[in-house]
Amino acid sequence: MNLLHAIALRDEQALASLYDRYRLILFGLLIRILNSREEAEDVLQEVFLQVWRRAADFDERRGRAFTWLITLARSRAIDRLRQLGSRERLALSAIDFVGDVASSPVRDALRSEQRQIVAGALAELSEEQRRALTLAYFEGLTQTEIAARLSSPLGTVKTRMRSGMIKLRELLSQRLESRAF
Repeated sequence: MNLLHAIALRDEQALASLYDRYRLILFGLLIRILNSREEAEDVLQEVFLQVWRRAADFDERRGRAFTWLITLARSRAIDRLRQLGSRERLALSAIDFVGDVASSPVRDALRSEQRQIVAGALAELSEEQRRALTLAYFEGLTQTEIAARLSSPLGTVKTRMRSGMIKLRELLSQRLESRAF
């Protein structure tokens, strides 16, 4: 019996063996992708949690276990990069007022003001739009994951996100124009 088959049967020792066998290789890959030891550690933990949950989905006719693990790790790392990038984009509202401001206190004050503007605009969205956008941009969930979490059809989630982004763009444009010098 291979390790993934044993893990699918909820054998914790098999998971520990798989972890011991592949953790260093996967960790090295994750560090290269994420450029952060802390993020790589978090994602490695997520990968093995996903292995625990989805070991039964592995089909050895489609490839080797190692290839499956590498694919899971790479996908999770890319998801994390998107999540980190999305958080930054939303927090700074995709408009960088800071430019080349040399003074850190000035930059921090401007970013704080931007966060307040974004938070105020988010508060004006409908609860459904705000929830969908928050799950996507602050928690890094995909639209499919959001639909599952909210028990809503995928099409509904897509519509809420699109209409929410359109309204958010309008609100931010108005607020930012009113604050222009």
